[in-house]
Amino acid sequence: MNHKRVLRLAVTVAATSALAAGMTMTLTSTASAGTTLKASAAEKGRYFGAAVAGQKLSDNTYVTILNREFNSVVAENDMKWDATEPQQGRFVYTGGDRLVSHAQANGQSVRGHALLWYQQQPGWAQNMSGSALRSAMINHVTQVATHFRGKIHSWDVVNEAFADGNSGARRDSNLQRTGNDWIEAAFYAARAADPGAKLCYNDYNTDGINAKSTGIYNMVRDFRSRGVPIDCVGFQSHLGTSLASDYQANLQRFADLGVDVQITELDVMSGGNQANIFAGVTRACMNVSRCTGITTWGVRDCDSWRGSDNALLFECSGNKKAAYTSVLNALNAGPGITPSPTTPGPTTPGPTTPPPTTPPPTTPPPGPDGCTASVSLNSWTGGFVASVKVTAGSAGTNGWNVSVTLPGGASVTNTWSATASGSTGTVRFTNVNYNGRLGAGQVTEFGFQGTGSAAGVTPTCTAS
Repeated sequence: MNHKRVLRLAVTVAATSALAAGMTMTLTSTASAGTTLKASAAEKGRYFGAAVAGQKLSDNTYVTILNREFNSVVAENDMKWDATEPQQGRFVYTGGDRLVSHAQANGQSVRGHALLWYQQQPGWAQNMSGSALRSAMINHVTQVATHFRGKIHSWDVVNEAFADGNSGARRDSNLQRTGNDWIEAAFYAARAADPGAKLCYNDYNTDGINAKSTGIYNMVRDFRSRGVPIDCVGFQSHLGTSLASDYQANLQRFADLGVDVQITELDVMSGGNQANIFAGVTRACMNVSRCTGITTWGVRDCDSWRGSDNALLFECSGNKKAAYTSVLNALNAGPGITPSPTTPGPTTPGPTTPPPTTPPPTTPPPGPDGCTASVSLNSWTGGFVASVKVTAGSAGTNGWNVSVTLPGGASVTNTWSATASGSTGTVRFTNVNYNGRLGAGQVTEFGFQGTGSAAGVTPTCTAS
């Protein structure tokens, strides 16, 4: 979201009761009460963030509020495509680096926004299409996520890819016209470039259970079932004078898919109900154990893209509004988050563990010893992403390697959850330290991305 956009608000009815907590975390009460937004959120295991405009970092009142109240920041515009790659292959990170440096100096985490969006593309990308755009898009994701590797808490990998209205369908855009798998290709590229960052899909007008949010829900459910590396979903929540009665229920149904949910761009139209709506959003997040944080889109009313709506928690002078108090009270009253004792630890380098996927019918069964491997491909003209499933035989493994012979002209460009030897011809993939030891019949996965075609490749697995 940015100040150039036409305002779009979801106008729905008032908030109602909370639903049950998510399954992977336990909600616990706490007696302490924070005196700032960031302190209270941190006590409950969450973050409270703000969108930051780089030029505002020279404003003393702005920075005083930012550092006192917020423990997470996101760039309004400095990490978008037009800012980071104004000319093809020429990357500019000045604004993003400045924000990251500020965050590191002040103990704040950073959300990355946004790697791919149909708006704010540089002119050169707007004039591209098809396989050329697909290659440029994947390269952009790879380069930017690699530059900020290890410095980003969560990336909005793809922003606003679904259409408004009642269709629940994808938005028509130059990115969508590169192939319906463009979103998952972007997530695979982002995972390869920055395995430690949480990878999010982000959109607006998804504040309740409606056609658009259901379309996104179906996509996320599909991704999770196939092991596409998506860790979180962002709900922008640019709100008017009411809040959807099923706001919390909507957050919870996504959380039940095994992804975190985040309120990413919160602002609320001024008026008599503003404080109540801010409090309702905060309570909903607190009541969903996988709601990991809230970000307001700006710091003060005069910094907001919504102009005269006075849609934030602070007056331009820096004074706290009634909405601030309502949010702080809701944070302090809400339950905290503690990991469930039965929650398994991560088995991939990403922050969340993808759910197991069902092997395709052609997967050979595990033999008495050794291991077997099967591959599934997502391909487009000029490139592919391969997901390889390794299954241990009855003797288990202490380590494994998988060999793949690529067709002529094909080349491996990125690998995750394995180490690759070579990039063309016969490429050997070896386990990394966390996924080499498998019990009998256990399964692990790794992946690689490449250029050219991988059609017809057959992986061969050897156990040690």
